[in-house]
Amino acid sequence: MRTEARIPPEIAWLDLCSMAQVQLLPRDLELPLDLRLPRVGAVDSVALEARAGELAKRSIKRGSKLAALDLAIRMMDLTTLEGADTPGKVSALCAKAMRPDPADPSIPSVAAVCVYPNLVAVAKRRLAGSGVRVASVATAFPSGQSPIDVKLADVREAVVLGADEIDMVIDRGAFLSGRYAKVVDEIVRVKEACGSTHLKVILETGELGTYDNVRRASLLAIAAGADFIKTSTGKISPAATLPVTLCMLEVIRDVHDETGRIIGMKPAGGIRTAKQAIQYLCVLNETLGAAWMTPEVFRFGASSLLNDVLMQIRKQKTGIYQSGDYFTLD
Repeated sequence: MRTEARIPPEIAWLDLCSMAQVQLLPRDLELPLDLRLPRVGAVDSVALEARAGELAKRSIKRGSKLAALDLAIRMMDLTTLEGADTPGKVSALCAKAMRPDPADPSIPSVAAVCVYPNLVAVAKRRLAGSGVRVASVATAFPSGQSPIDVKLADVREAVVLGADEIDMVIDRGAFLSGRYAKVVDEIVRVKEACGSTHLKVILETGELGTYDNVRRASLLAIAAGADFIKTSTGKISPAATLPVTLCMLEVIRDVHDETGRIIGMKPAGGIRTAKQAIQYLCVLNETLGAAWMTPEVFRFGASSLLNDVLMQIRKQKTGIYQSGDYFTLD
């Protein structure tokens, strides 16, 4: 039986059929025929990389640096996604998320703690009343290679356990073989399974190959209802890079200009130093402006970034570097 990709009418501004790939769409999944926006243009990779490199050179003064480091902490999704994760490790991570530096109460909490679904309840109990959200990966993370019913069950269970946010992965095999309708339909169905829970859609940009594919996948995810688009799972290399992030931010800007929708962004994987975090914030500010300089619409996926930011804050305030061992849970 032929079924129609369930694209919500309010995002029908995206002309999926204009991607010069309609012949590759699966014959058992039809896209609406009344979509009417222009084609997805090619990305100038030389200009994109030059722009990202130029923005990365921006320097900021000491007072602004402290504010930027404070903001970077408030934007972090403190993450542990290892097979050896335990309730004790997650509880300790939650304690650090709420009080990153127990010796300095002026340091803010992070935005969220991100864990596997079976540890959501542990994180939820530990973070109760703190304002720190619980994010959970789902949809057969990190490969995305499971039947849709399994993916949806994964999402629903994480939501029932208390997840405030879901980080899903797209089916890169479907995307790279041109089955865009399948990618869109899965995201739409996951979004429905999330209900009011925010959905971040992970593109795994290191597997997409080109900036054109990154732009196309970003548009597909947004069209299907993503609240955030996210670079990577952190499980492959390359993960987040400044040019890839800039490419995705420009998609968000173009969508906002066209429709007024505000979509969040989350670079994840490979961002380990305070210097890198500030570079990403400079790219964000120059591309999307002050409205996106908030944890509500920008996050860092981080496991080791927090300690380096704390070290830099301590250096700015005291003039003395602490050892990385001073701060727990690297």
